[in-house]
Amino acid sequence: MATVVITGAARGIGLALAAQHVAAGDRVLALPRKASTELEALAASSGGRLTIHACDVARDASVRSAAAESGDAPVDVLYNVAGVSGPVANELEGADWDAWNETFAIMVQGPLRVLQAFLPRMSEGSKVINVTSQLGASTWPMGGFYAYAAAKAGLNRLTRSLAIDLKPRGVILGVVHPGWVQTELGGPHAQISPEESAAGLRKLAEEWMLEDSGEFRKWNGEPHAW
Repeated sequence: MATVVITGAARGIGLALAAQHVAAGDRVLALPRKASTELEALAASSGGRLTIHACDVARDASVRSAAAESGDAPVDVLYNVAGVSGPVANELEGADWDAWNETFAIMVQGPLRVLQAFLPRMSEGSKVINVTSQLGASTWPMGGFYAYAAAKAGLNRLTRSLAIDLKPRGVILGVVHPGWVQTELGGPHAQISPEESAAGLRKLAEEWMLEDSGEFRKWNGEPHAW
């Protein structure tokens, strides 16, 4: 039985990951900003294998509180899923800087805050899967989504740096494009379901090796160009 931490667990990919890990018999520490009815129902039916710990990844005190509340069990896998779309309007002539700051606080600083909080409970073989987007790749030929794309690019680079620095400890990191998923962000006409994406992420988490730490992959295991 693995102990798994999941941010953004209230809905979408995070909720699907939580459900699949509970079904596999794992211990799940769910870290949503605010619990959803679906997550609460999953916790109630989990036989105690899933507990909910409110966590706003953009706030230091909230992250520290959630980590402390979740106990001291060693962590096998940390999924950083929490994210926002950020400002999506054309911002060539002006930008909503408060929204930019919040986007970076959640999607770049947030994964680092959570890793810092749980790192004392991680050891050789522990894994961190940071959910990114193909929009964060410099090779992706699409404009717009300035704050979102820039934040995901920052997360990609941050993951590579962390992988280098944590390699001597045996902690493994990966950054994954989860696919175009039928979530609130991806929309109902996206290509795959949250369950399909979550299954891919779980498989990657199981198979990722130390020599691959810091790499950028797609949810189906294929390498993603940076």
